[in-house]
Amino acid sequence: MTAHATPRLARVITPGRRSLADLDVRRALPQRSQQRVGPFIFFDHMGPADLPPGKGIDVRPHPHIGLATITYLFSGAIRHRDSLGYDQVIVPGEVNWMTAGRGVVHSERTPQAERVSGSHLHGIQAWIALPTDKEEIAPGFAHYSAKQIPQLRQPGARLTVIAGSAYGESSPVETASETLYIEADLDAGATLDLPQNANELALYVVNGELDVEGETVQSGTMAVLSEDRSSACRARSDCKLMILGGAKLPGERIVWWNFVSSHRERIELAKTDWTEGRFDRVPGETEFIPLPER
Repeated sequence: MTAHATPRLARVITPGRRSLADLDVRRALPQRSQQRVGPFIFFDHMGPADLPPGKGIDVRPHPHIGLATITYLFSGAIRHRDSLGYDQVIVPGEVNWMTAGRGVVHSERTPQAERVSGSHLHGIQAWIALPTDKEEIAPGFAHYSAKQIPQLRQPGARLTVIAGSAYGESSPVETASETLYIEADLDAGATLDLPQNANELALYVVNGELDVEGETVQSGTMAVLSEDRSSACRARSDCKLMILGGAKLPGERIVWWNFVSSHRERIELAKTDWTEGRFDRVPGETEFIPLPER
């Protein structure tokens, strides 16, 4: 993973690529030079990956604290199961918003139908840090169908407002702090006005090339915009990008494995609770991911 500043952008992040079985993953956040953008503290670009018949992803039950998770798919399907008893298959355009708060456990697997037929999996996994006064709230889960998520068209652009408010639309997704998350598909040459209602904003180019502040942002790269940012970007080619950000959360956050907290001792307690089996289990699942050694 590399990051550098440009004359016009606060930072450009080129994630490192790693393989998880049949799935390539690029992690843009967190990194040493840029832990967060607004409340976004983790941002993984998964795939695209062709999973042949008989293959699939199997992320065994694992714990979270102090954050909310969102998986947003462009293609394929993932079955979410958690310790609250929710069992939900997510497909493109839908939103699964899981709030970990004081603690939740979940698994993510390829559904059986896609495992039999094979599938093309592509999407983004993100974590949203919770405000310090909400880090220990009760865990929860909400699912929103694609029909509930606002979509709109502009010249050369198709936009989906996943979370927050922009372009005259507001998402029904409930967030713990001011959060903005948008999927944008741009035709080559199209110009898109950028939302101005977020203190911190970044653009992640899923595919294609984007012109931001006179700089070319390549596919698989995140451009973190400065506070005096430009009001627009332009697609150099057909382009898919994610617009993410929101209000800057006060205070520092510690990220260790799947745990996020403003207090180191809370992280240590979560480690012990997981090792000693004090987290609730996912109904019907006996597997789990052991605590890493470091």
